[in-house]
Order: sequence, then C-alpha cells, then structure tokens
Amino acid sequence: MIGLISATAAGTAARDRLAAAWPDRTRVYEGPVGDAVRAAFAECEQLVCFLATGAVVRLLAPLLGDKTTDPGVVCVDEGGRFAVSLVGGHGGGANELAVEVGELLDAQPVVTTATDATGVAGLDTLGLPVEGAVAAVSRALLDGEPVVLDAEVSWPLPPLPVAAEGSHVIRVTDRAAQPAEHEVLLRPPSLVVGVGASKGAPVEEVLGLIEDALRNAGLSVQSVAELATVDAKSDEPGIVEAARRLGVPLVTHSAEELAAVEVPHPSAAPLAAVGTPSVAEAAALAGGGELLVPKRKSARADGHASMATCAVVRRPARGRLAVVGLGPGARDLLTPRAKAELRRASVLVGLDQYVDQIRDLLRPGTRILESGLGAEEERARTAVAEARRGQAVALIGSGDAGVYAMASPALAEASDDIDVIGVPGVTAALAAGAILGAPLGHDHVSISLSDLHTPWEVIERRVRAAAEADLVVTFYNPRSRGRDWQLPKALAILAGHREPTTPVGVVRNASRPDESSRLTTLAALDPATVDMMTVVTVGNTATRDIAGRMVTPRGYRWQEAAS
Repeated sequence: MIGLISATAAGTAARDRLAAAWPDRTRVYEGPVGDAVRAAFAECEQLVCFLATGAVVRLLAPLLGDKTTDPGVVCVDEGGRFAVSLVGGHGGGANELAVEVGELLDAQPVVTTATDATGVAGLDTLGLPVEGAVAAVSRALLDGEPVVLDAEVSWPLPPLPVAAEGSHVIRVTDRAAQPAEHEVLLRPPSLVVGVGASKGAPVEEVLGLIEDALRNAGLSVQSVAELATVDAKSDEPGIVEAARRLGVPLVTHSAEELAAVEVPHPSAAPLAAVGTPSVAEAAALAGGGELLVPKRKSARADGHASMATCAVVRRPARGRLAVVGLGPGARDLLTPRAKAELRRASVLVGLDQYVDQIRDLLRPGTRILESGLGAEEERARTAVAEARRGQAVALIGSGDAGVYAMASPALAEASDDIDVIGVPGVTAALAAGAILGAPLGHDHVSISLSDLHTPWEVIERRVRAAAEADLVVTFYNPRSRGRDWQLPKALAILAGHREPTTPVGVVRNASRPDESSRLTTLAALDPATVDMMTVVTVGNTATRDIAGRMVTPRGYRWQEAAS
C-alpha cells in the first residue's frame, strides 16, 4: 500500500489525482502532517509526500531503521515539477515509484542512486538474495574497476560491466559459501526440494529434514525455488507449513506423472500409499535437472519410524528470450515495455541498423551481436542459442517483431527449454495509417510483395483474394531495384475490382526524420516512385479522400448511399 500525505491545497490536488488513478494501491492520510507521516511509515510499504524534502527528512529521521525494510519514500514539490526518490530507492522501490508518479503527474523523476543514474544494474535490484560486499563491489562497477562474474550456476541476469580478471567478484551460486572480502554472492532460485511425508508428519520434522539435507550437501536454503510433492499430499499440514516458513511455493504432481519419472530409489511403500514408487525424488526431478541429494529420511530421536523424505535437484537455468518490436523508428513510438526489455537483456541480437537506433538505451555491459541484411535465420539461431546458455536475450526487429520480422524464425528455432516473451511494437502499416488518416477503418490485410521467401504465385493468389473480398490492402516490401514488376502487377489486379479513383496512400520512412507521404489514386500512382522503405495502402470501394485524408468507414453506408 502507498500512503499519500499532503499539507497544502496544491499538494492535496496532486495527491487526489494519484489516489484517483491508483484507488487499489493508495491510502490517503489526513490530519497533522507529522502524525500522518508516522502512521503511513508504520503501515505502508511506500509513501508519497506532497511536501518539502527538508520537512520530510526531519520527520523521517527518527523513524529510519534499515534500508532493506524501511518503506520507499517519494517527495513531490508544491509545483508538481519533480518526484524525488528520497528514501529506499532500491529496497523500498522508491526509484521506480518516482518514475511512475512522474509519468502520472507529468513531473520529472529525480533519482540519485548511483547505479540508476549511470545505468548500471544495482546488485540489490536483481530479484535474487544477495550478500557480501555489495557496496564495495557496486562502487567498483561504478568506478570502472575490473569486476569478475563467476557464474557457478547459469542464470539470466541483466547486463553487468564485468571483466575476465579483477579483485572484486560477483559469484552466482547456490552453494552455502561465505562471501570473501571483496565478493558478492547472488543466490539464484535453482534448487527444487521434493518432499514426501506420512499423514500427520510434524512440520518440525519436515523442515528439519530439508535444512539438514541442504546443509550436509553444502547448499544454500536461499536458493530453494519450491517444494514439490504428490497431489495426494497437497494439503498435508507439515508440508504446507514447511513451504510457508521457507517462503516458497508448494508444487504438486499427479501420481501418474511421478510414476513415469525414472528415479534411483523407487519403493513399494509410496506405490501402495499414493500410487507412485517415488514421491520425493520423482517430484524433485519432474522438471528435469541434476539430482544433488538422493532420497533421505528424517531421523527421529524418539526411535519411531521416519515420517518424512526429501530429495534435492538443481534445475537447469531457463534462459530468457525477449523478441522485441522497436516500432517504425521514432523514439516516442518505442513502447515502455520494449525499453524495459532492452535494459534487462545481457545479450542483444539484431540487424546492425536497428541496433544503432537503440544503442544509447542499453545498459553498460550489454553484449551486442549484430549482423547485416539478409541474416534473419542466423540471428534467430544465435538468439535462441544464447538463451539456451541461460542468458537474458533480446532479439530486436522493426515494427512489430511478429509481423514480417524476427518472431517467426526465432520461434521456429526455440523449444520449450527457454522462456520466450513477445513484446509488441507499432507496425509500419499502423504508423503509415496514422499519417494518412484512417485507411484501416474496416477489414484490411497486409501483403508483402517480396518473392524472396514466398513464390509469386502464392502472393498473386493472395492479392487476387483481397481484391475480390474488397479488403483495404497494405503492401510491404513493394518495390526494389531487383524487383520492379511486382507492384504494377498487384495494382493491376486490384484495378480489376476497384475504380481508378480509389484512394492510395504512399508513406516513406513513416515516423522517421525524413518521413514523406502523399495521397493519390489507383490510376495515378507511379510505381517508380516507390521503394523498399515505402508502405503502399490501397483503399477498398468505400474508402474516400476527405479533406486530404484517406478514410475508410467502419461500415459500408457511404457505398450504399453513393449507389
């Protein structure tokens, strides 16, 4: 919950805008400002104070305890010009909150945390448990000193400016090691603990078994991602409470699924009880991985039979492939989600000219794999291979990555061993349509006239179908120096079904500095004026030129009225 505190009429007006925009996230605190700040600090995860920073500092000073647990605090000035991340920039999420508040109130976010200001990923913002010399290693990263990344366990991290050698180390490990003097340990959630238990097994026995198994194997409890068991034990109190105390989800599998998992130590007892010869080992291995701790039983001081079993598996890291559409070229048509994925990726794969468009948005340490025109399949294979190595990868393309771009070849290469995230972008057809007016107001189709990947016979059949169906048609890749006859042929097919006066919009380099556009007709369009940077949109029988804008009605009333 975000506590909102204000003192003046102007501050209250801005506060109320925030409360109206985020009704489920915010709580307004009324009354004396000091009392309101103290109450909100005790009750909320974050605060937005519409007050002077000096006043907030004096009020907060006696309340501050630890940066990992204190709420994040943002101050907004009286004029609503700035949203200042004051306290808890990372741990309390104040830096991100300042950006959100700034966007909503049209205020400039002010973030002074060194890593955020320089674009370096903060070691305490990676979403992983971290321990060791965080301040010293972060300072080394900021100062450009060599920092080594020692990934004992592969994990999709954001970019970090690291070197092959150095005195400072970032170690990614699930081992129960102690950090050295100039070392930071990052704990990835790489361990799955399979658990079996008899009815009524006490939580202390289950939890003690798990902790002993991890400790004896030299593994960190902070790297446990989940507990896993059979469906029949989904509500077993000892297992459920153990997962709660460890702060991890409890995942269950059917007996049939577990029975199909090959394990080193099957047993007749669980087969008779729940229908599978293994619970702990099979549940841990259900998602694949390396068995680090075979099945072990709990030891009971009272001499009674063991009531719990567990096994531990290290799952392979799932790499992350984000297929990102950059839009038509203008920076303000690049979506916030696309920007976030670019900053998250440690490896960027793309066409060299598209990399140049967004190079300034990348974080220090991003590894860039760029290539020239005509290497789409190679780029797709490279991106998938990097993701399979456990990397966080962004594969970029213009427009929307799923429209005549990189998503198709990438997904053809990818299997279910990596996570794939699609990031939509503004397509060339949409960008051109907005420039022309509203040509896509009714049913429409996009057709590429390039026969490099599609036989012309197929393209011609699709153009003819669109003509007969009276669809608005947007032509991509309409004409190049080596392909100069396809566009006239396609226009001739459309002309057999539409009037010579049908509006045609021609847009070159939509949304870029050298953008140009013109509205002509099917009869007047000269194909020689079109190139590969051009999008050609041909209207249907209802499309009209209205005040120099190309407009296709949502219905066919214009056509009916005209007839």
